[in-house]
Amino acid sequence: MWGIEVLFKGKNFLRLLEGLGIALEISMVSVLISIPIGIILGILMAGNNPVIKAILRIYLDFIRIMPQLVLLFLVFFGTTKVWGWDLSAEASSIIVFSMWGAAEMSDLVRGALKAIPAHQYESAQMLGLTALQTKIYIIIPQCIRRLIPLSINLITRMIKTTSLVLMIGVVEVLKVAQQIIEANRMSVPNAAFGVYLFVFALYFAVCFVLSMAARKLEKKWS
Repeated sequence: MWGIEVLFKGKNFLRLLEGLGIALEISMVSVLISIPIGIILGILMAGNNPVIKAILRIYLDFIRIMPQLVLLFLVFFGTTKVWGWDLSAEASSIIVFSMWGAAEMSDLVRGALKAIPAHQYESAQMLGLTALQTKIYIIIPQCIRRLIPLSINLITRMIKTTSLVLMIGVVEVLKVAQQIIEANRMSVPNAAFGVYLFVFALYFAVCFVLSMAARKLEKKWS
């Protein structure tokens, strides 16, 4: 009735899980690249160099204003035409999501650093702590406490947004779903409902676990 039976035809179920694995692989590799870069950029944004701050602000605004789908097209199709690079769809996806993740992470780090009250620096100085000791024992622990839940939310957003990579030919979970629906259009007319419902359940399961982890950390550190 709902077209769910198509999931159990042949290897459709396993194909969807493999497609989810590809989406998660792209998002996790992008996270591993973007978080350290974002931390460095965030520290620079919170600094006092007006030139660096202006450049990074332009970068952040550009990434936020430009839709991720347009960035995917620019990197995957544009670089091939302009510079002759032979980038795969997966590599292009990782580049785009790493750029996006680094920009978002940099703003989170900047906000966390700016949220530290100035009197904490002054108190540390009065206690005889050096600038390095102040950062290690006072500033960094507080920033980590603020950043971990926010970082998990960012990772959740990146996982959900990887669904866009099907537009440049990556055979991830939504692309597999489309292939299954098309192959069973005549025999199972309601296949779209059942297949997309299962895809929703897969994304929900992954993102729900991450969201619950973020909530627990927020409650623990509130």
